[in-house]
Amino acid sequence: MTIERIGNDRTGAGGQPLPFSPAVRAGDFVYVSGQIAMNERGEVEPGGIEAQTRRTLENVRNVLKTAGCTLDEVVKANCWLDDPRDFWTFNKVYAEFFPNGGPARSTVRSQLMVDAKVEIDVIAYKPTG
Repeated sequence: MTIERIGNDRTGAGGQPLPFSPAVRAGDFVYVSGQIAMNERGEVEPGGIEAQTRRTLENVRNVLKTAGCTLDEVVKANCWLDDPRDFWTFNKVYAEFFPNGGPARSTVRSQLMVDAKVEIDVIAYKPTG
C-alpha cells in the first residue's frame, strides 16, 4: 500500500511548522486531521458554535478537495464539542453539510487544545485509479 501525505506545508502560530499532515491517503482511504474553525487570517472564527461549526466543516471540505475528495465520500466523522449544550445547534449545521444522512459519526465532549468550540476529523473512501 502506498501512503501519500497531502498538504505538508502547514504552519501554526508564529509560522511554526506543524508536525502533522492535513490529510494522508492510505490506499483507498483518505484520513483528514482534526480541523477547527481556523479562518484565512489564522485565527479561530469569532462567534458561537454555529459559526465555528460552519467554518470547521468548510475547512474539512477544503482539505478533502486538496486530496481529490468531497464530503459525499466521507464514511466516518469524529467530532469533539467543548460544551455539550452546543450539541443541537452543532447538529443543525452539520446536517447542512451532510443532507443525505451523512457518514457514521462519533461526537464527544472534550476540552480542546485551542480556544475553539468544535473539532472534526474525517475518513473518506475514494478508490485510486
